[in-house]
Amino acid sequence: LSQATTAPPKPKPAPVTSETVGIWGLRLWQVVGIFALFVLSIIITLCCIFKCRIPRTRKEIEARYAQRKAAKDYADKLDTVPPLGELTDIPGGNSRLSLGFGEHRVP
Repeated sequence: LSQATTAPPKPKPAPVTSETVGIWGLRLWQVVGIFALFVLSIIITLCCIFKCRIPRTRKEIEARYAQRKAAKDYADKLDTVPPLGELTDIPGGNSRLSLGFGEHRVP
């Protein structure tokens, strides 16, 4: 059985409110505010670095798709174009394009 004591009861801890002192002597609402600003600044920075804007309309989505497709088609066609030296004959020189660097041979 438990014994009855004459010692005063243990005091209850103070309830946590927005005015409770947290870390570094700041109140709880200040700590939460600083943390929220930190998280918000990270989100804004990431959105500025990466294009993460969500298109609003179907028309805008279709325009983006057409733009990406056109860019891909253009890049694919560019890969099939031969180098300039193979397309044209350079007068007074060999088939390689001379930029004025290195040795020059005179025929």
